[in-house]
Amino acid sequence: MEENNDYIYGIHPVQEALNNPQTGVEKIYLRQNMRGAPVNRITEAASARKVPVLNVPGSKLNELVGRVNDQGVVALLSGITYTELEPWLEQAELSAHPFVVVLSEIEDTHNFGAILRSSAAAGAAAVIVPKHRQAPVNATVFKTSAGTAGKIPIIRVTNLNQAIGTLKDAGFWFAGLSAGADRTIWEESYNAPMGIVIGSEGSGIRQKTAELCDFLLSVPMHNGVESLNASVSAALVLFEINRRRQPGTKP
Repeated sequence: MEENNDYIYGIHPVQEALNNPQTGVEKIYLRQNMRGAPVNRITEAASARKVPVLNVPGSKLNELVGRVNDQGVVALLSGITYTELEPWLEQAELSAHPFVVVLSEIEDTHNFGAILRSSAAAGAAAVIVPKHRQAPVNATVFKTSAGTAGKIPIIRVTNLNQAIGTLKDAGFWFAGLSAGADRTIWEESYNAPMGIVIGSEGSGIRQKTAELCDFLLSVPMHNGVESLNASVSAALVLFEINRRRQPGTKP
């Protein structure tokens, strides 16, 4: 398990963290005299996971996270459990045509969190990230993902290109998002185990990674717009895959 000590705040994010066994929660801070059903759910979930709950003055919460709308509750995260690629692949049901999201050096935490949220909502089987030059799963990522970080496996690998090769050998096809691609995201059937590669915010997919992709796809643009935010592009292609796989859907 890799650790990224960080604080999250707010009733919903803290409750999501406690309800997610993949998210390590080290400690809960509650503002003194907090009452109500949401607080009871947090304390019950913390008790079930043997996470200590400390009742503290509001000034202590300000000291931890600053003057924000903390809703009287702050949690100290002790990290998220990353999944190993090989064990995950051994259990994957390839006949169900799973799709995975591969992030090629997404360093902006807000983009990372938004992509995790879209990946979970669209039904992705996993998100694969490189060990280096990749945003960590910290409080910003957790809040931007609306607590979905860890709801699907996050696979962290040392060599992204080798991981893509391993998945291709197992039967996955890979599509990379590229603003200059002639083929659009609306033209692919996605009728196979798929990997969708999302490049970094500035330079896109690295050349060697792009060369491993079976094809490149673009999002059609109008009015002279050259590209979209990485998380927006990711959401568009992920929900297109989701749409294509609904029963009775026509291309």
